[in-house]
Amino acid sequence: MKNIIDYAIEESDTFKNRKFNAADSLVLSQLAYLRFDKFVPGLFDTATPVSIKEIASKENLDMLFRDTWNSKNNRHLFFALANSSMFRDLKMVFYVNKIDNKTEKHFSAITFLLDDCSAYIAYRGTDSTVIGWKEDFNMAFINPIPSQEEGVAYLNAVADRISCQLKIGGHSKGGNIAVYSSIKCRQPVQKRITHVFSHDGPGFRDEVFQCHEYLTIEDRINKTLPQSSIIGMLLQNQEHYSVVKSNRIWFMQHDSFSWLIDGSDFQYVQSVKKSALFMNGTLNQWINSFDDQKRELFVNTLFQIIQATNAKTFYDLTGDWPQKAVAVLGAIRGIDDETRKFVFQTIRALFALAGKNIREMGSENS
Repeated sequence: MKNIIDYAIEESDTFKNRKFNAADSLVLSQLAYLRFDKFVPGLFDTATPVSIKEIASKENLDMLFRDTWNSKNNRHLFFALANSSMFRDLKMVFYVNKIDNKTEKHFSAITFLLDDCSAYIAYRGTDSTVIGWKEDFNMAFINPIPSQEEGVAYLNAVADRISCQLKIGGHSKGGNIAVYSSIKCRQPVQKRITHVFSHDGPGFRDEVFQCHEYLTIEDRINKTLPQSSIIGMLLQNQEHYSVVKSNRIWFMQHDSFSWLIDGSDFQYVQSVKKSALFMNGTLNQWINSFDDQKRELFVNTLFQIIQATNAKTFYDLTGDWPQKAVAVLGAIRGIDDETRKFVFQTIRALFALAGKNIREMGSENS
């Protein structure tokens, strides 16, 4: 069974002739992980939009793949698209990449001009940077996070620059931002949105689902999850979703390149696996057992320990383990007694809750 790289190689139709679907959205959402700085015009640049094929002919292409998860497959995907009759002539424009360590914001987006006279806005998901993951965890106690606000501003700004219908999407955090931006954008902009795609994007706190803007856009949201989704079912999940078959296991199914395609769309399965439902139910119960203040304390302490290693990306954590371990132990010792006790109690609570749920499941099945 093929993945999105095979799909890019084999598909030869154009969007003029067939409907844009969720598999197309995942392809472009994955492409949004690339570092298009100096390759694609920015939001307020006057330069002409550039095609995938044109970028492939430029120098210094290694810059596109720096600090990306699975850079090898990202490279294969990019060149497959550059040679694809379906994708190679798509124009890219309005590239934005903002990193602010002070506000813990990591935001990036790009717009694709499709040959069906519409535009696809892709929000980048979580990359390998520590600050990017920190912002994801902040969703547990901050609403909205800075990247969600940036997403709304970006969508409104793009809508001011072009007048066509809009499709919005993203993978992981990018899917969350796509949905949030579609909910919170200006009403005239929302009316122009035909599809919103969230590929294993985390959910939202209750107040987002309860707002009237969500009800207005709800029927245009297309959420896809792999069979063992963890990220996409975090927080309160009230969105309808379809389940895609993956050739990886557990957390590794979050990888877009593991999602299987049958013909011109995903290979869908009936439901998320019971083990994933159990894991996500337990995690969401655990998160909901703490108020925002305690969630913030836990997340900040966890990342304080990680940042003690001076790692900028998670790849930095893989080398020189003895020195990293010394830094971690030093950071733990430096935490005040009350906070350290709370963190360990919180972790123990997660394992206790998991054990309780396992016992209850066992009694129900006996």
